[in-house]
Amino acid sequence: MSAAPLPTTREEAWRYAAVDRLTSVPEWTEMSIGAGETWRDCIVVEDGDDTPETDVRRLRMSVGEGGRCELFAVLSSAEYARVEVEVTLARGAHFEFGGITIGGRQTVREFVTRTIHAEPEGTSNQTVRSVHWGQGTGNFLGSIDVVRHAQKTDAAQDFKGLLLEKGASVNAVPQLEIFADDVKCAHGATVGQLDEQARYYMAARGLPPEVSRRLLVQAFIGDALVALDDEETRERLMRIALDKLDRHL
Repeated sequence: MSAAPLPTTREEAWRYAAVDRLTSVPEWTEMSIGAGETWRDCIVVEDGDDTPETDVRRLRMSVGEGGRCELFAVLSSAEYARVEVEVTLARGAHFEFGGITIGGRQTVREFVTRTIHAEPEGTSNQTVRSVHWGQGTGNFLGSIDVVRHAQKTDAAQDFKGLLLEKGASVNAVPQLEIFADDVKCAHGATVGQLDEQARYYMAARGLPPEVSRRLLVQAFIGDALVALDDEETRERLMRIALDKLDRHL
């Protein structure tokens, strides 16, 4: 596999990246989804004997007219894990993305997306949840580009970060660049801690602290997988994320 020049944090798409951990950057994996076709994939970086310290994946996709692209990802391992996605949507095409970053120690896990609405009536929805502790960091840099003639575009991004310990951090950079005038585009980004009132409520009913914490985190990250209609796969991704929580807290 050929490698691109190493980036720096001066580049917008690598602003919060752990570039010091990179020895190379893979080239884009290119793929095309035909008109009317549906494509779905899940990316998982989890603990295992063969988990690399740095795991960077870059996908560049084009979705044909009326096509549908669904991508779900859980980043719960590696010192530095990054999934970078660039999607170009034709007329009436849809892009669905659900992502979870979770972990502690001195790790960085991030999603970087660029969604290009190149033709009218395209839709996209991105939901990202980050849960971190220790000195773990979760990042989401999401860009939505709507070209001049891409009327009737409907695009949304939703990011939420949950910090379980002091020292952890999350970064969100939502960006909209819109040149059409008949569109619906929205983004939101919030960061907070566990709901103490909810924890108190559960404790008053006899739930141990670790159980209440797990239930609250499960509800929090579940939003990223709502659009995944394969129940078995959804449960597998949720289990990977919650196993990380159980092992390290």
